[in-house]
Amino acid sequence: MAFILGVSGGSGSGKTYFAQKLYELLPENSCSLVYQDNFYIDQSSRFDYDGGSVNFDHPDSIDFKLLAKKLKDLKKGKDCDIPLYDFATHSRLKETQRVKCQNIVIVDGILILHDSKVRACLDKTVFFDTPKELRFSRRLKRDVEERGRTEEGVKKQFEAQVEPMHQKFVAPSRQFADWTCADPIDFATVLMEVKAYLENEAL
Repeated sequence: MAFILGVSGGSGSGKTYFAQKLYELLPENSCSLVYQDNFYIDQSSRFDYDGGSVNFDHPDSIDFKLLAKKLKDLKKGKDCDIPLYDFATHSRLKETQRVKCQNIVIVDGILILHDSKVRACLDKTVFFDTPKELRFSRRLKRDVEERGRTEEGVKKQFEAQVEPMHQKFVAPSRQFADWTCADPIDFATVLMEVKAYLENEAL
């Protein structure tokens, strides 16, 4: 039976970096990672290749039912196949990724604390409450370098969709967090606290 840790916060908040660092610090073969981003609903027929027409930060863009099912399988000790999502074309690939059930499963996503079905699967949770300016600068760098976007398109999407959805859905979900990192200087402290807790309670 897996212990499931949810790591949430706004886009560019540092949650993915935290999840990966935690994964690296835990003993080998003790932990698996699952990303909410792999559970986007296929939007290839609507995507205009620079954002705009599809609101990827709204809860309706995520297949939470499937994510919750996979987490329940992992919690029961079952390995599972996770969908893969192509951000260049915004389509779900035919290939899947096999995720092994380990003692600890870390789930990363901006909306995992918002959705009640997914939240019910989480044993403990971390939330990154990062300032807007820092979140935007990180998202701009990622989307331009990794997802082929233009700076203008990223900025327009952030102001029209990302930040409004953050305030409406993501920020309020902070209330469900067991640990909150509200300042980048707290990163290492929270990381060590969560690591120690998992080593004591889940391994």
